[in-house]
Amino acid sequence: MNKTEMAEKLADRCDLTKAKAQEVVACIFDTNPGHGIIAIELDGGRKVQIPGFGTFGTKDRAARAGRNPKTGATITIEAKKYPFFKAGKGLKDRVAE
Repeated sequence: MNKTEMAEKLADRCDLTKAKAQEVVACIFDTNPGHGIIAIELDGGRKVQIPGFGTFGTKDRAARAGRNPKTGATITIEAKKYPFFKAGKGLKDRVAE
């Protein structure tokens, strides 16, 4: 399912126009700077917890030594921050059925 399909299902279930449903989905999931509720919270170093569904958050990965697969030379891989999602118990149980 992509964002358009999600918006269509949201429009059907919540008696919204497709345009309004697309606006709602974009407001939550947009990744453009300054947009998207989830992305803005992660940018600020905060978690987004949806009980029963899961948690969106960020983690830091330390700098480490790596190897260039083409040349075999040792390189330094820079430290970085990355997003994660951890499924909640309700979602895990639902998928496991």
